[in-house]
Amino acid sequence: MTRPCLPPEPHTRKPAYQPPPKSCDSHVHVFGDFSQFPLSPTRSFTPPEAPVANLRKMLDVIGIERAVIVHSSAYGLDTRVTEAAVLSDTERLRGVAVTGPDTPHSDLERLNAAGFCGTRLSTVVKGTLSFDALEAIAANVRPFDWHIAVHINKSEELVALAPRLLATGNCFVIDHIARVRADEGIHSPGYKVLLDLLASGRCWVKVSALHRTSSGGAPWNDMRPLVEGVLEARPDRVVWGTDWPHVNQYDSMQNDGDLLDAFAHWVSDEHLREQVLVHNPAVLYRFNQKEKDT
Repeated sequence: MTRPCLPPEPHTRKPAYQPPPKSCDSHVHVFGDFSQFPLSPTRSFTPPEAPVANLRKMLDVIGIERAVIVHSSAYGLDTRVTEAAVLSDTERLRGVAVTGPDTPHSDLERLNAAGFCGTRLSTVVKGTLSFDALEAIAANVRPFDWHIAVHINKSEELVALAPRLLATGNCFVIDHIARVRADEGIHSPGYKVLLDLLASGRCWVKVSALHRTSSGGAPWNDMRPLVEGVLEARPDRVVWGTDWPHVNQYDSMQNDGDLLDAFAHWVSDEHLREQVLVHNPAVLYRFNQKEKDT
């Protein structure tokens, strides 16, 4: 029996910072009606219901037009809830799936057409395959030019994983700045490898969920050097996300308006903010592709 996670803060605060048009929250999850989309019995946490309608409300308040829904491990390989959410607004939403080495090509074709552009592997939660299957899954999704989303539990895992990621031939996205904690800092082995991967040109990194690895509260300024480091290394390979609805939190809940204001505080240059919020995710998540097709 898993402990129920806290729900997201229902009263999203309008941030002081006004993001530019077509800004994107590159890391969210949805949890639809559990009677229609039942959770996996082998999940490692029990989320609250957080349907796509609630996601849109949060995004509207903080002024973010686009979002990328990362399929949650709580559903295992059953991607129906995320697929339904993405299809509910294909102009505004994209998806990252969870797939296996044996996921049928036809399923990948369907998800690709719906607006999915990556698949996730994790050592953090049950229900998402670990990196034991990296090479097979990377080969399975390569015909669609999907990236591999990398969700690791500890930053030092990236040291051994990096050569395998580079060898796949796929692009890859490191979630949550590789979970480098504030007390590890920019000189930690995991962070140094992250910068090396960024230099390869095939790696992207998400500035997301940094409230989880900070040693303090909002605006989580001890994470600022980590953000500045990846932006200095590859400003064209960084995206931002809230991690809404913030599962696996049990004692306190941050406000998504505070998370956007923290980003604006860490990144003071407006042109750089626009690159991270608008231009980079438009390329990575193929928002620009539909605009070219129309």
